[in-house]
Amino acid sequence: MSTTAPWTGQWVTDRLGVTLDGDGLADLLGLALRRNPKRAHLLVSQVLGKHVPQDPRTVYGCAVGLGERVRDLLGEAGTREAVVLGYAETATGLGHAVADGIGGVPYLHSTRRAVPGVAAGGGFEEEHSHATSHLLLPERPALLAGPGPLVLVDDEFSTGRTIRNTIAALHAVHPRDHYVVVALTDMRAAADREALTAFAAALPARVDVVALAAGTVGLPDGVLGRGQALVAAHAADDPATTATGGPLADIRRVPLEWPAGVPDGGRHGFLPEHRTLLEAALPAMGARLADALPPGAERVLVLGNEELMYAPLRLAQALQSALEEGRRTPPAVRYSTTTRSPVLAVDDPGYAIRHRIAFPAHDDPTDAGSTDRYAYNVRGFDAVVCVVDSTGDTPALHAPGGLLDRLAAATDSVLLAVVPSYRPNGARHAMSPTSPSGPTTEPHPPHDLAEPLRGPEFSSYPPEEVGWLLKDLSDVELEAPTEEREEAIQSGGAHYAESLPVEYQPTPQYQELFRSALDASAPRIARAVGAVTELVLAERGPDAVLVSLARAGTPVGVLMRRWAQHAHGLRLPHYAVSIVRGRGIDANALRWLAAHHDPANAVFVDGWTGKGAITRELAAALDEFNAAAGLASGAGGFDPEIAVLADPGGCVSTYGTRDDFLIPSACLNSTVSGLISRTVLRDGLIGPHDFHGAKFYRDLAGSDVSGLFLDTVCAAFDAVADGVAEDVKSLRSQDRSPTWAGWAAVERISQEYGIGDVNLVKPGVGETTRVLLRRVPWKILAQRGAGADLDHVRLLAAQRGVPVEEVGDLPYSCVGLIHPHFTRGATGVDGKAVAAK
Repeated sequence: MSTTAPWTGQWVTDRLGVTLDGDGLADLLGLALRRNPKRAHLLVSQVLGKHVPQDPRTVYGCAVGLGERVRDLLGEAGTREAVVLGYAETATGLGHAVADGIGGVPYLHSTRRAVPGVAAGGGFEEEHSHATSHLLLPERPALLAGPGPLVLVDDEFSTGRTIRNTIAALHAVHPRDHYVVVALTDMRAAADREALTAFAAALPARVDVVALAAGTVGLPDGVLGRGQALVAAHAADDPATTATGGPLADIRRVPLEWPAGVPDGGRHGFLPEHRTLLEAALPAMGARLADALPPGAERVLVLGNEELMYAPLRLAQALQSALEEGRRTPPAVRYSTTTRSPVLAVDDPGYAIRHRIAFPAHDDPTDAGSTDRYAYNVRGFDAVVCVVDSTGDTPALHAPGGLLDRLAAATDSVLLAVVPSYRPNGARHAMSPTSPSGPTTEPHPPHDLAEPLRGPEFSSYPPEEVGWLLKDLSDVELEAPTEEREEAIQSGGAHYAESLPVEYQPTPQYQELFRSALDASAPRIARAVGAVTELVLAERGPDAVLVSLARAGTPVGVLMRRWAQHAHGLRLPHYAVSIVRGRGIDANALRWLAAHHDPANAVFVDGWTGKGAITRELAAALDEFNAAAGLASGAGGFDPEIAVLADPGGCVSTYGTRDDFLIPSACLNSTVSGLISRTVLRDGLIGPHDFHGAKFYRDLAGSDVSGLFLDTVCAAFDAVADGVAEDVKSLRSQDRSPTWAGWAAVERISQEYGIGDVNLVKPGVGETTRVLLRRVPWKILAQRGAGADLDHVRLLAAQRGVPVEEVGDLPYSCVGLIHPHFTRGATGVDGKAVAAK
């Protein structure tokens, strides 16, 4: 590359006499002054993408080219065993791209961000830096333990002291024969080169150096003191943007749909299989960013965030490609990142840092005293795409004076894209394939488990709405006549989860009732969806992973995901899992979740509570799983709290309402739940490494109202926004502790009606509806004066010949009772014998 503009180191050279000696260095480096008592000058890379916005293809191309040179140096055998280690913060993206250039090698970078619950696997110091501690937090401890070559990547190789510190620390634990040091520029003096040679001989090990350019820095005597004086003299003229920018409401959040299971970078390790998944997803993410840009934006900056350099770099490339498609003169895309480095800004063409913004840290830093952050040269862009990880998507990011506010003052349009922070699970969470009750020694995802099923191959929901952690049993005959199932269940001959009821086909009259109920209740449901989702986000954060209890919880999980996207631009991961009364939750589904997400982020979702049997079942199952995974204390394990729309039973503390009202998704079976059956757990069908099973009723597509239900409720989101805010404020000020009032009521009803088994008492409008659709009810108790919420219950009861008894002291809208002494004889909806008292 050639320099056509004035050299951006001339200002410092003219005033301090600092010089660069070496071919091509002026093309790669500029100069600036540090606000640092240890070093006066800063070598400002033009191709790193840290302080100076640069074409992302140039940044990536330089790094990949270095990687290709390393690959040639190592040869095929050495490349096959190599591991790449990059340095925080400036070389995290550089090292990652070098790994790409080498090809097929794992990558790890050091970090200055401690991650709660993750023990450090090592560390080292960087004496000249303003922030010295480097942590190594590999998810796979063995990543740095192999005998193959270790490739260490930094942006600048100045003295070699940090490299020697790193190699010494790692070599003492896992010695190896070959190290390769990679940098954009090698600026060592002769004495430093001799020091590395002597160090390598003492190990002993081979140490090679690969760089784009080499040279030295000429530093006159007294340059440190004169540099500090120069900084002080120009500090008042530092053109920092400190005024509050435009309204933060104008900042648009762009959902990326980052691929599930792909780390945001190399903090905990990035494997070749992760790169394959990321490459496949990048074009679509680039298109989403391109679609979100304001019309007429000609200069666009993609701004990464401290150690988060690689993901924004690749997104910038993807955006660039998306904008070039079909456009003769596409907008110019540039890339840079924020930093901890305090540097003086001088608005002069011969100085590398023309402009800066300063803002408080927004990622809850653990290093007290290092709370200021900076972004340089961000003026002159029509739009800035700010890319942060979800750990950094905090109130401080959005607050007045925060990064987004400062950017709004420097550019016309600010977009926010959040990459989900990767949380390593390792041996603490993933359960062993060979020992379902004990923790594994393998820290990677369990490969004996299938990937989630998704629509349209399984369910009528779009694939991004939910991943079903289920086994597809669509081709298995599982349905049994209702009366036969009831007799087998009550006699103890079979568990209810071993077969399926024949799917109820609603009459035209019943379908009309469903549609009327949906139209009438959609605002109320939307308000409950909004309230419970806001509670989840407030208390669990933007990293929440929705885990709905199939199948009644799954439409609710989809609605919560849609609210999070509608209100906050978040695309929460959502999975559906099976839980079976008396058998517990699907442990293999938990294993899969723990291997792909932080278990502490999992939020279990259901539609409503009845007496709380499933709540208790889930708590017991998770206690067992957490204990087996070494998480008996609860820290970092699955949280048994269930989030529901309606909690009439008083069983949970995260809910939209405690009223017992009609949720129309309870009115139907599969045709309002993505055409998925209830779940099945039966020996011979579900093996030790299988998820629980379910069927996809493709043949019922003509009756499917799953999309209608979701779209009707979502259409009310805007109208209920103010009400949701009021509800959330009220709920957060209340004592929401479970009262278990529903359980007490069920026990009373069971005794009063001579049933003697609380499992045969189904409280609430949702459970009563399911009894009428799937079981053989004896009678229905209805709250005296209950209105239209029970119209469908009365219709179903009339069709099945089930009496409805109105009572006045019911804590629910209605309760369904199953007779404990089942015999055949009564007439059902289809005229067949079903039950008699």
